[in-house]
Parts: sequence; structure tokens; C-alpha cells
Amino acid sequence: MKKNDLTRTLTEGAVFVAAAMALSYLKIPVGLAFGGFGGSVDLVMIPLLVYAARRGWGWGVTAGLLFGTMKFFLGGGTAVNWQSMLLDYSLAYGAVGLAGLLKNTPRPLLLGTLLGCLGRFAIHYISGVTIYAQYMPESFMELTMTTPALYSLLYNGSYMLPNTVLAILIALLLEKPLRPYLPAEKAAS
Repeated sequence: MKKNDLTRTLTEGAVFVAAAMALSYLKIPVGLAFGGFGGSVDLVMIPLLVYAARRGWGWGVTAGLLFGTMKFFLGGGTAVNWQSMLLDYSLAYGAVGLAGLLKNTPRPLLLGTLLGCLGRFAIHYISGVTIYAQYMPESFMELTMTTPALYSLLYNGSYMLPNTVLAILIALLLEKPLRPYLPAEKAAS
């Protein structure tokens, strides 16, 4: 990578992480409504997904890790221990950058959005099954909780499903205007 390309990629990454950070303050809390620890519906994944679709998974994961860590420290993050901070912030948002694995597919933003959202959900799910299992209530969403796996699925699904639907809708809206700026679309033109 040439020096100018590296500078452009780093600068672009900083702008997208800053945009995600600004969007993190505009949220609808969801998890607390169910008696849980957190989770919200917001637009923070959109800049991270676009950056990953443009620059690939390595840059996308790096931007997500950086954003997740900043969100914890600057955005009022909460965690029960360092492992939950690592999983629910740094690694969860780092997994959003996996969207860049589909950078060279015919629809990199849409397909990458699905993969990035699934990656983030998987990390939150693992955190719920391992760390937050000790906080599992006897009932959740009017269902009797028998396993941490079910609890984590329902709890994390309560905010990740709306986030995923929202991200997919926005990816569909942005797909055409961003076409000239996405690698696979450039090759197809």
C-alpha cells in the first residue's frame, strides 16, 4: 500500500469511527426495559459497516475494535468485569468489521451488513452464556428461563434483531448511492 493510500485509509477510518461515536449518543434503550443490563437500538454499526465494505475485514475489524473500546470508556459503558467489557464492547464491535470479508461480492454492503450483524450478535450471545449466566432471572419475557443459552438468545435478540433490521434497511437505501465507492461495484461498472 502506498503512503498516500495508507494515509487516506487511516483518515477515512478515523472519520467513520468518529461518526459511529457521535451516533452512539442517539439511541433507544431496549435491554433495560426487559430488566436486563443494557442493549439499545441505534445507528452505530452503519459507519463501521460502510468502512468495512470499502476497505475489507482487516481495517473493518480494527475500526470496530477501536470504536467498541472508545464507546466503553467515553460513552458510559458498563460491564461486570474486564471480560464483559472486552466481549460486549471491543470484540462485539470488532466483529461488525467482518462485513469486510464480503467486500468483493456483488452486493458488499448488504451482504456485509448481514455478516457484521451476525458476528456482533454471536459475541454478545457468548458473553450472555458465559459471563451473564449468573444473572439469569427465573423468568424473562414471561417465559421460564431454564438455560443461559435461551436467556442469552432472547435477551441479546431483543436489541440485536431490531438493530439488524434497521441496518439492513439502511444498507438497502445506501447501496445505490454508495455503489461507485465500493470495490466490487467499481469492478462491475
